[in-house]
Amino acid sequence: MRILDRYILKSIIHIFISCIFVFLFLYIVIDLLSNLDEVLKHQTTLALLIRYYLSYLPIMFVQVSPFACLLSTVYTFGKLNHNNEIIAMRSSGLSIFEIARNALIFGLLISFTVFWVNDRLVPSSLAENQKIKIQIEEGTKGKPKKNEAITNLTLYGLRNRLFFISRFLPAAKTMEGITILEQDEHQNLTKKIIATRGVYQDGLWRFFQSITYKFDNNGQVIDEPSYLEEEIMSIPETPENLASLRQKPEQMNIRQMQDYIWILSKSGATTVIRNLKVDLYQRFTAPFTSIIIILLGIPFSLMMRKRATGMSSVGVSIIVGFLYYVLEAICLAIGKSGLIPPILAASLSHIIILSGSLYLISKLP
Repeated sequence: MRILDRYILKSIIHIFISCIFVFLFLYIVIDLLSNLDEVLKHQTTLALLIRYYLSYLPIMFVQVSPFACLLSTVYTFGKLNHNNEIIAMRSSGLSIFEIARNALIFGLLISFTVFWVNDRLVPSSLAENQKIKIQIEEGTKGKPKKNEAITNLTLYGLRNRLFFISRFLPAAKTMEGITILEQDEHQNLTKKIIATRGVYQDGLWRFFQSITYKFDNNGQVIDEPSYLEEEIMSIPETPENLASLRQKPEQMNIRQMQDYIWILSKSGATTVIRNLKVDLYQRFTAPFTSIIIILLGIPFSLMMRKRATGMSSVGVSIIVGFLYYVLEAICLAIGKSGLIPPILAASLSHIIILSGSLYLISKLP
Protein backbone atom coordinates (compact mmCIF):
# COMPACT_ATOMS: atom_id res chain seq x y z
CA MET A 1 0.00 0.00 0.00
CA ARG A 2 1.32 3.44 -0.90
CA ILE A 3 2.16 5.93 1.84
CA LEU A 4 -0.49 8.24 0.42
CA ASP A 5 -3.14 5.50 0.62
CA ARG A 6 -2.21 4.73 4.23
CA TYR A 7 -2.36 8.42 5.06
CA ILE A 8 -5.91 8.80 3.74
CA LEU A 9 -7.15 5.47 5.09
CA LYS A 10 -5.75 6.13 8.57
CA SER A 11 -7.63 9.42 8.77
CA ILE A 12 -10.92 7.87 7.60
CA ILE A 13 -10.71 4.91 9.99
CA HIS A 14 -9.78 7.14 12.94
CA ILE A 15 -12.69 9.53 12.35
CA PHE A 16 -15.11 6.67 11.62
CA ILE A 17 -14.32 4.88 14.89
CA SER A 18 -14.47 8.16 16.82
CA CYS A 19 -17.88 8.94 15.31
CA ILE A 20 -19.24 5.50 16.18
CA PHE A 21 -18.15 5.81 19.81
CA VAL A 22 -19.43 9.38 20.12
CA PHE A 23 -22.80 8.53 18.57
CA LEU A 24 -23.24 5.44 20.76
CA PHE A 25 -22.24 7.37 23.90
CA LEU A 26 -24.60 10.26 23.13
CA TYR A 27 -27.49 7.92 22.37
CA ILE A 28 -27.07 6.02 25.63
CA VAL A 29 -26.72 9.19 27.71
CA ILE A 30 -29.72 10.92 26.08
CA ASP A 31 -31.91 7.81 26.28
CA LEU A 32 -30.95 7.16 29.90
CA LEU A 33 -31.62 10.74 30.98
CA SER A 34 -34.96 10.87 29.15
CA ASN A 35 -36.12 7.66 30.88
CA LEU A 36 -34.43 8.24 34.22
CA ASP A 37 -37.75 8.71 36.05
CA GLU A 38 -38.99 5.31 34.84
CA VAL A 39 -35.70 3.64 35.77
CA LEU A 40 -35.84 5.06 39.30
CA LYS A 41 -39.55 4.38 39.65
CA HIS A 42 -39.20 0.67 38.87
CA GLN A 43 -35.86 0.38 40.67
CA THR A 44 -34.20 -1.11 37.62
CA THR A 45 -30.97 -2.92 38.43
CA LEU A 46 -27.66 -1.87 36.90
CA ALA A 47 -27.21 -5.33 35.36
CA LEU A 48 -30.57 -5.04 33.55
CA LEU A 49 -29.68 -1.57 32.24
CA ILE A 50 -26.35 -2.85 30.95
CA ARG A 51 -28.11 -5.76 29.20
CA TYR A 52 -30.62 -3.32 27.69
CA TYR A 53 -28.00 -1.05 26.13
CA LEU A 54 -25.74 -3.93 25.09
CA SER A 55 -28.69 -5.40 23.16
CA TYR A 56 -29.06 -2.03 21.42
CA LEU A 57 -25.44 -1.82 20.22
CA PRO A 58 -25.92 -3.78 16.93
CA ILE A 59 -29.01 -1.73 16.11
CA MET A 60 -27.24 1.57 16.73
CA PHE A 61 -24.18 0.44 14.76
CA VAL A 62 -26.30 -0.29 11.69
CA GLN A 63 -28.08 3.05 12.00
CA VAL A 64 -25.07 5.32 12.51
CA SER A 65 -22.48 3.61 10.27
CA PRO A 66 -23.54 5.37 7.02
CA PHE A 67 -23.44 8.80 8.65
CA ALA A 68 -20.07 7.99 10.26
CA CYS A 69 -18.74 6.98 6.83
CA LEU A 70 -20.04 10.20 5.31
CA LEU A 71 -18.60 12.40 8.03
CA SER A 72 -15.19 10.70 7.98
CA THR A 73 -15.03 11.01 4.18
CA VAL A 74 -16.14 14.64 4.04
CA TYR A 75 -13.76 15.66 6.83
CA THR A 76 -10.75 13.76 5.44
CA PHE A 77 -11.08 14.98 1.86
CA GLY A 78 -12.14 18.44 3.00
CA LYS A 79 -8.95 18.68 5.04
CA LEU A 80 -6.87 17.46 2.10
CA ASN A 81 -8.52 20.09 -0.05
CA HIS A 82 -7.94 22.76 2.63
CA ASN A 83 -4.20 21.97 2.68
CA ASN A 84 -3.99 21.93 -1.15
CA GLU A 85 -2.96 18.27 -1.00
CA ILE A 86 -5.65 17.30 -3.50
CA ILE A 87 -4.12 19.73 -6.02
CA ALA A 88 -0.73 18.12 -5.49
CA MET A 89 -2.15 14.63 -5.98
CA ARG A 90 -4.02 15.65 -9.11
CA SER A 91 -0.89 17.35 -10.47
CA SER A 92 1.01 14.07 -10.07
CA GLY A 93 -1.47 12.42 -12.44
CA LEU A 94 -3.79 10.71 -9.94
CA SER A 95 -7.51 10.63 -10.73
CA ILE A 96 -10.20 11.19 -8.11
CA PHE A 97 -10.97 7.46 -8.01
CA GLU A 98 -7.28 6.62 -7.50
CA ILE A 99 -7.11 9.08 -4.62
CA ALA A 100 -10.33 7.73 -3.09
CA ARG A 101 -9.64 4.04 -3.80
CA ASN A 102 -8.93 3.01 -0.22
CA ALA A 103 -11.87 5.05 1.05
CA LEU A 104 -14.18 3.15 -1.30
CA ILE A 105 -12.69 -0.21 -0.27
CA PHE A 106 -13.22 0.76 3.36
CA GLY A 107 -16.84 1.71 2.59
CA LEU A 108 -17.39 -1.62 0.87
CA LEU A 109 -16.03 -3.51 3.90
CA ILE A 110 -18.29 -1.50 6.21
CA SER A 111 -21.25 -2.29 3.91
CA PHE A 112 -20.61 -6.03 4.14
CA THR A 113 -20.18 -5.73 7.91
CA VAL A 114 -23.47 -3.83 8.23
CA PHE A 115 -25.19 -6.46 6.07
CA TRP A 116 -23.95 -9.27 8.33
CA VAL A 117 -24.82 -7.44 11.56
CA ASN A 118 -28.24 -6.43 10.23
CA ASP A 119 -29.13 -9.99 9.25
CA ARG A 120 -27.51 -12.01 12.04
CA LEU A 121 -27.49 -9.77 15.11
CA VAL A 122 -30.12 -7.05 14.76
CA PRO A 123 -33.27 -9.30 14.72
CA SER A 124 -32.27 -11.13 17.92
CA SER A 125 -31.11 -7.84 19.47
CA LEU A 126 -34.50 -6.25 18.79
CA ALA A 127 -36.31 -9.20 20.37
CA GLU A 128 -34.01 -9.19 23.40
CA ASN A 129 -34.28 -5.41 23.72
CA GLN A 130 -38.07 -5.60 23.67
CA LYS A 131 -38.11 -8.28 26.38
CA ILE A 132 -35.80 -6.27 28.62
CA LYS A 133 -37.84 -3.12 28.03
CA ILE A 134 -40.98 -4.94 29.19
CA GLN A 135 -39.13 -6.13 32.29
CA ILE A 136 -38.03 -2.57 33.05
CA GLU A 137 -41.55 -1.18 32.55
CA GLU A 138 -43.12 -3.90 34.68
CA GLY A 139 -40.41 -3.67 37.31
CA THR A 140 -39.68 -7.39 37.14
CA LYS A 141 -36.22 -8.78 37.59
CA GLY A 142 -36.88 -12.26 36.34
CA LYS A 143 -37.34 -13.65 32.88
CA PRO A 144 -40.71 -13.58 31.12
CA LYS A 145 -42.88 -16.52 32.09
CA LYS A 146 -43.10 -19.39 29.65
CA ASN A 147 -46.89 -19.62 30.09
CA GLU A 148 -47.34 -15.95 29.34
CA ALA A 149 -50.43 -15.26 27.23
CA ILE A 150 -50.29 -13.36 23.94
CA THR A 151 -53.25 -11.01 23.59
CA ASN A 152 -54.87 -9.47 20.50
CA LEU A 153 -52.99 -11.63 18.01
CA THR A 154 -53.59 -10.95 14.32
CA LEU A 155 -51.85 -12.93 11.59
CA TYR A 156 -52.19 -14.39 8.11
CA GLY A 157 -52.13 -18.15 7.63
CA LEU A 158 -52.27 -20.73 4.88
CA ARG A 159 -55.34 -21.33 2.70
CA ASN A 160 -56.18 -17.60 2.55
CA ARG A 161 -57.03 -17.35 6.23
CA LEU A 162 -56.81 -14.31 8.48
CA PHE A 163 -56.73 -15.04 12.23
CA PHE A 164 -57.92 -12.75 15.02
CA ILE A 165 -57.21 -14.29 18.44
CA SER A 166 -58.04 -12.48 21.68
CA ARG A 167 -55.80 -14.66 23.86
CA PHE A 168 -53.21 -17.24 22.83
CA LEU A 169 -51.23 -19.47 25.20
CA PRO A 170 -48.44 -21.19 23.22
CA ALA A 171 -47.33 -23.42 26.13
CA ALA A 172 -50.87 -24.68 26.77
CA LYS A 173 -51.60 -24.90 23.00
CA THR A 174 -54.83 -23.02 23.57
CA MET A 175 -56.45 -19.94 22.09
CA GLU A 176 -59.57 -18.02 23.13
CA GLY A 177 -61.86 -15.52 21.42
CA ILE A 178 -61.20 -16.80 17.90
CA THR A 179 -62.30 -15.21 14.63
CA ILE A 180 -61.12 -16.66 11.31
CA LEU A 181 -61.81 -15.05 7.95
CA GLU A 182 -61.37 -17.19 4.83
CA GLN A 183 -60.86 -15.45 1.47
CA ASP A 184 -60.62 -16.48 -2.16
CA GLU A 185 -57.74 -15.60 -4.48
CA HIS A 186 -59.28 -12.15 -5.08
CA GLN A 187 -59.46 -11.43 -1.33
CA ASN A 188 -63.26 -11.76 -1.28
CA LEU A 189 -64.64 -13.05 2.01
CA THR A 190 -66.06 -16.57 1.63
CA LYS A 191 -66.32 -17.85 5.20
CA LYS A 192 -66.24 -16.51 8.75
CA ILE A 193 -65.65 -18.77 11.76
CA ILE A 194 -66.17 -17.62 15.35
CA ALA A 195 -65.29 -19.80 18.34
CA THR A 196 -64.93 -19.17 22.06
CA ARG A 197 -61.99 -21.53 22.52
CA GLY A 198 -59.59 -23.74 20.56
CA VAL A 199 -57.30 -26.53 21.82
CA TYR A 200 -54.54 -28.29 19.86
CA GLN A 201 -54.59 -32.04 20.56
CA ASP A 202 -53.12 -34.98 18.65
CA GLY A 203 -52.11 -32.77 15.72
CA LEU A 204 -55.61 -31.27 15.30
CA TRP A 205 -57.34 -28.07 16.37
CA ARG A 206 -60.53 -28.67 18.32
CA PHE A 207 -62.87 -25.64 18.47
CA PHE A 208 -65.63 -25.19 21.02
CA GLN A 209 -68.93 -23.32 20.55
CA SER A 210 -68.14 -22.41 16.96
CA ILE A 211 -70.38 -20.52 14.53
CA THR A 212 -69.67 -20.62 10.78
CA TYR A 213 -70.98 -18.06 8.28
CA LYS A 214 -70.74 -18.47 4.50
CA PHE A 215 -70.72 -15.56 2.05
CA ASP A 216 -71.46 -15.15 -1.64
CA ASN A 217 -69.45 -13.12 -4.17
CA ASN A 218 -71.23 -9.94 -3.08
CA GLY A 219 -70.26 -10.42 0.57
CA GLN A 220 -73.79 -11.39 1.64
CA VAL A 221 -74.46 -14.20 4.10
CA ILE A 222 -75.87 -17.31 2.43
CA ASP A 223 -77.76 -20.07 4.23
CA GLU A 224 -78.16 -20.21 7.97
CA PRO A 225 -75.09 -19.95 10.20
CA SER A 226 -74.07 -23.37 11.49
CA TYR A 227 -73.44 -23.82 15.21
CA LEU A 228 -71.43 -26.66 16.72
CA GLU A 229 -70.66 -27.24 20.37
CA GLU A 230 -67.43 -28.95 19.39
CA GLU A 231 -65.72 -29.09 15.99
CA ILE A 232 -62.42 -30.39 14.62
CA MET A 233 -60.96 -27.74 12.33
CA SER A 234 -58.74 -28.41 9.32
CA ILE A 235 -56.10 -25.80 10.16
CA PRO A 236 -52.51 -26.69 9.15
CA GLU A 237 -50.89 -24.17 11.52
CA THR A 238 -49.54 -25.61 14.76
CA PRO A 239 -49.14 -23.54 17.95
CA GLU A 240 -45.44 -23.23 17.09
CA ASN A 241 -46.36 -21.90 13.64
CA LEU A 242 -48.71 -19.33 15.14
CA ALA A 243 -46.07 -18.21 17.62
CA SER A 244 -43.48 -17.80 14.84
CA LEU A 245 -45.93 -15.94 12.59
CA ARG A 246 -46.51 -13.54 15.49
CA GLN A 247 -42.87 -12.46 15.23
CA LYS A 248 -42.54 -8.93 13.85
CA PRO A 249 -40.84 -8.60 10.43
CA GLU A 250 -38.12 -6.35 11.85
CA GLN A 251 -37.22 -9.17 14.26
CA MET A 252 -36.75 -11.65 11.41
CA ASN A 253 -33.61 -12.34 9.43
CA ILE A 254 -33.68 -12.54 5.64
CA ARG A 255 -34.42 -16.27 5.55
CA GLN A 256 -37.31 -15.94 8.01
CA MET A 257 -38.76 -13.01 6.05
CA GLN A 258 -38.62 -15.03 2.83
CA ASP A 259 -40.46 -17.91 4.54
CA TYR A 260 -42.99 -15.48 6.01
CA ILE A 261 -43.66 -13.91 2.60
CA TRP A 262 -44.10 -17.39 1.11
CA ILE A 263 -46.70 -18.23 3.76
CA LEU A 264 -48.54 -14.97 3.17
CA SER A 265 -48.46 -15.54 -0.59
CA LYS A 266 -50.96 -18.36 0.04
CA SER A 267 -53.31 -15.97 1.78
CA GLY A 268 -53.71 -13.46 -1.05
CA ALA A 269 -52.83 -10.50 1.18
CA THR A 270 -51.29 -8.52 -1.68
CA THR A 271 -50.79 -5.22 0.18
CA VAL A 272 -49.06 -6.85 3.13
CA ILE A 273 -46.92 -9.00 0.82
CA ARG A 274 -45.90 -5.96 -1.23
CA ASN A 275 -44.86 -4.03 1.88
CA LEU A 276 -42.89 -7.00 3.18
CA LYS A 277 -41.13 -7.43 -0.16
CA VAL A 278 -40.05 -3.79 -0.05
CA ASP A 279 -38.66 -4.36 3.46
CA LEU A 280 -36.97 -7.58 2.34
CA TYR A 281 -35.23 -6.00 -0.64
CA GLN A 282 -34.23 -3.08 1.56
CA ARG A 283 -32.36 -5.59 3.76
CA PHE A 284 -30.12 -6.24 0.75
CA THR A 285 -29.73 -2.65 -0.46
CA ALA A 286 -29.61 -0.62 2.79
CA PRO A 287 -26.16 -1.87 3.94
CA PHE A 288 -24.59 -0.48 0.76
CA THR A 289 -25.60 3.01 1.80
CA SER A 290 -22.16 3.30 3.41
CA ILE A 291 -20.16 3.03 0.19
CA ILE A 292 -22.65 5.00 -1.90
CA ILE A 293 -22.72 7.84 0.61
CA ILE A 294 -18.90 7.91 0.59
CA LEU A 295 -19.06 8.46 -3.18
CA LEU A 296 -21.55 11.24 -2.57
CA GLY A 297 -19.39 12.86 0.09
CA ILE A 298 -16.24 13.06 -2.04
CA PRO A 299 -17.41 15.76 -4.53
CA PHE A 300 -19.08 17.78 -1.76
CA SER A 301 -15.90 17.72 0.33
CA LEU A 302 -13.81 18.91 -2.61
CA MET A 303 -16.25 21.72 -3.38
CA MET A 304 -16.18 23.09 0.19
CA ARG A 305 -14.53 26.39 0.89
CA LYS A 306 -11.14 26.17 2.51
CA ARG A 307 -12.20 27.83 5.75
CA ALA A 308 -13.57 26.09 8.83
CA THR A 309 -13.09 22.61 7.42
CA GLY A 310 -14.24 20.84 10.59
CA MET A 311 -17.55 22.65 11.02
CA SER A 312 -18.17 22.70 7.29
CA SER A 313 -17.75 18.91 7.07
CA VAL A 314 -20.28 18.40 9.87
CA GLY A 315 -22.76 20.75 8.20
CA VAL A 316 -22.34 19.18 4.79
CA SER A 317 -22.70 15.69 6.27
CA ILE A 318 -25.93 16.60 8.04
CA ILE A 319 -27.46 18.17 4.91
CA VAL A 320 -26.35 15.38 2.56
CA GLY A 321 -27.41 12.65 5.00
CA PHE A 322 -30.81 14.28 5.54
CA LEU A 323 -31.47 14.59 1.80
CA TYR A 324 -30.37 11.00 1.26
CA TYR A 325 -32.75 9.58 3.87
CA VAL A 326 -35.63 11.78 2.69
CA LEU A 327 -35.14 10.45 -0.85
CA GLU A 328 -34.99 6.88 0.46
CA ALA A 329 -38.18 7.34 2.49
CA ILE A 330 -40.01 8.72 -0.56
CA CYS A 331 -38.88 5.80 -2.75
CA LEU A 332 -39.96 3.24 -0.14
CA ALA A 333 -43.34 4.95 0.27
CA ILE A 334 -43.90 4.91 -3.51
CA GLY A 335 -42.99 1.21 -3.58
CA LYS A 336 -45.37 0.33 -0.74
CA SER A 337 -48.15 2.19 -2.51
CA GLY A 338 -47.69 -0.14 -5.49
CA LEU A 339 -46.64 2.51 -8.03
CA ILE A 340 -43.27 0.84 -8.67
CA PRO A 341 -42.02 -2.75 -8.11
CA PRO A 342 -40.68 -3.52 -4.60
CA ILE A 343 -37.14 -4.26 -5.79
CA LEU A 344 -37.00 -0.92 -7.62
CA ALA A 345 -38.38 0.92 -4.58
CA ALA A 346 -35.63 -0.50 -2.37
CA SER A 347 -32.85 0.37 -4.82
CA LEU A 348 -34.13 3.54 -6.54
CA SER A 349 -32.59 5.97 -4.02
CA HIS A 350 -29.25 4.17 -4.35
CA ILE A 351 -29.42 4.37 -8.15
CA ILE A 352 -30.24 8.10 -8.09
CA ILE A 353 -27.54 8.96 -5.54
CA LEU A 354 -24.93 6.77 -7.26
CA SER A 355 -25.67 8.38 -10.63
CA GLY A 356 -25.55 11.87 -9.13
CA SER A 357 -22.29 11.10 -7.31
CA LEU A 358 -20.57 9.83 -10.44
CA TYR A 359 -21.80 12.86 -12.37
CA LEU A 360 -20.49 15.31 -9.75
CA ILE A 361 -17.14 13.49 -9.59
CA SER A 362 -16.82 13.63 -13.38
CA LYS A 363 -17.31 17.43 -13.24
CA LEU A 364 -14.53 17.98 -10.71
CA PRO A 365 -11.50 19.78 -12.12
